[in-house]
Amino acid sequence: MHRATLYQKLASDLVKCTACAHYCHIQPDNTGVCGIRKNIKGELFLLPYARPAAVNIDPIEKKPLFHFLPGTQIFSLGTVGCNFACAFCQNWDISQLSKGKAKFDLEKLGEDWPPQKIVDYCLEHNIPSIAYTYNEPTIFIEYAYDTAKLANQAGLKNVFVSNGYGSAEAYDFIDGYLDAINIDLKSFQPEFYQKICHANIKPVLANIKRLHDAGVWVEVTTLVVPGQNDSVGELKAIAQFLAKIDPDIPWHISRFFPQYKMEDSLPTPLETLELAYKIGKTAGLNYVYVGNCPDSKWESTDCPKCKKRLIERTGYEIGTINLKNGQCQFCKTKIAGKWE
Repeated sequence: MHRATLYQKLASDLVKCTACAHYCHIQPDNTGVCGIRKNIKGELFLLPYARPAAVNIDPIEKKPLFHFLPGTQIFSLGTVGCNFACAFCQNWDISQLSKGKAKFDLEKLGEDWPPQKIVDYCLEHNIPSIAYTYNEPTIFIEYAYDTAKLANQAGLKNVFVSNGYGSAEAYDFIDGYLDAINIDLKSFQPEFYQKICHANIKPVLANIKRLHDAGVWVEVTTLVVPGQNDSVGELKAIAQFLAKIDPDIPWHISRFFPQYKMEDSLPTPLETLELAYKIGKTAGLNYVYVGNCPDSKWESTDCPKCKKRLIERTGYEIGTINLKNGQCQFCKTKIAGKWE
């Protein structure tokens, strides 16, 4: 347990959490929507500080990040809890654990990984970056900040894999230490966010632009769910929104498989993914990828000018990389990304 930084004291021991865009008002002995930020006698505490529920060493392509240190490994960690409650969550076993009827000691759940231990491990094993992932990182922002600051000082990079629902205060807090982020843009419908995620779309859209404009490397993922967010109009709206911010933002179109509360749904048809890819390219996006399906022919990176293959990918495996100093080796076009 660790005293939170991002909150405000209100009257009668009430506190306002400022870590995410819910801005929960939390009564004593209660938590916010996330289930892990608790009001204890008028002070807000992050319960699973330095106690991640999941720790793995992943290929960075799994995040997915395709234009950030390709072919490298990334130390990945996440706590329990989430500020969303998506019916199709792929990590529901940890993201929703803090919200169930069963009682867990969130201060003791998981293995002890204080910030310095994470940084030391990465340095010892030549892992160049750390991902705060599996659940929404802004809900454990103090833990992420303490780790990211040490990592930055040690020459490591920091990555968020996020639902984009962080607060302005959270992004101000982590400013200067966050190098890249993949944001899930789950839909372009306010009703989808309200019904499926129990949230609001506006902060997500604003944060994609905010972080891009701040110089954080941004990639965006959309999980295409049949009958929910797969209409031509909606896919066009997402692609056009991203292209208006920057046509070099990579858009990852991900195939849905039945999960959690949507086990009766069908996987995304391959023809829908192909249509989404074409919509993204027609909207002017230079880098559109299709993932979470076998033998995808849209996983590799091609030069937007000469069309030659720059990075060959098969799943999470990297083949030839035809980049030099961030440029296409064939026509010298600068390729958007952070390559070193």
